[in-house]
Amino acid sequence: MVSTATPTVRRIDFEYPNDFDPRWHQRLPEFSCGANAVSMLMPHLEPVVARAVRDALPPDDAELAERGSAYVRQETQHHRQHRQFNRILLNRYAGLAVLDRTLARILGLIDRHSSAPFALAFATGFESVAYSAARWTAGRRHDLLTGADPVAATLFLWHLAEEVEHKSVAHDVWATTSGSRWRLIAGSVLAMALLAVTALIGTLVMLVHERRILHPLAHWRLLTWTFGLTFTMLPDVVASWLPGHHPDNAADPSWYQAWLAEYDASDGTMPLWEASLTA
Repeated sequence: MVSTATPTVRRIDFEYPNDFDPRWHQRLPEFSCGANAVSMLMPHLEPVVARAVRDALPPDDAELAERGSAYVRQETQHHRQHRQFNRILLNRYAGLAVLDRTLARILGLIDRHSSAPFALAFATGFESVAYSAARWTAGRRHDLLTGADPVAATLFLWHLAEEVEHKSVAHDVWATTSGSRWRLIAGSVLAMALLAVTALIGTLVMLVHERRILHPLAHWRLLTWTFGLTFTMLPDVVASWLPGHHPDNAADPSWYQAWLAEYDASDGTMPLWEASLTA
């Protein structure tokens, strides 16, 4: 099975006021710390997965090449927007600089020294992880994001919505050109490990800075979200390793598609999450 849906490339510029607070969720400050930590990974990871898919696109399949090109351009937009957002984080949290440099080295090593088939398997595994995270977030968006800064919330929701939209592209390129399940398993495990370690270290750095590292409620909330996400993600990722699996067989959260349909290409804007609370 091969999907035929081509992702839509949305060019969005998120603007943050000069007094933007990187702890952008006052009601759940530890949630903003966790989301910010994940953002630190994106500018280093997105170019690697985009390049892996681009380099593996089959020259004799025009339809898949078109879908793959749109996927790469979406990932390029994610990279650009998270890099901009992360500059704000680095200005606020000096301790994140070490994490940022370390991630640059690790992803650089993966990019330079992985074989093309493994790089593609890593990209495919990461897309399974991202899709599962998007599904988990969609059903909890009101609980997690009510009261959050609307621009920051929109950045993360836009990214997750496009992960749902292009969920099958890397898989179809992998299935068409390689299809090694052992590489896919290894790539998926590496993707999950990178995400978990980055989230843990980044969140702890920001909790220390915000003087919430000894706050019991902060750790309780983080543990609750971690277990919830893990028990959603692991079955999804393991299922992606099985013969006959295709991402299009999974039911997408319908809200993302409806929200993305409101993108205004004339001025490059998405409706802010604050205006979407009833959706």
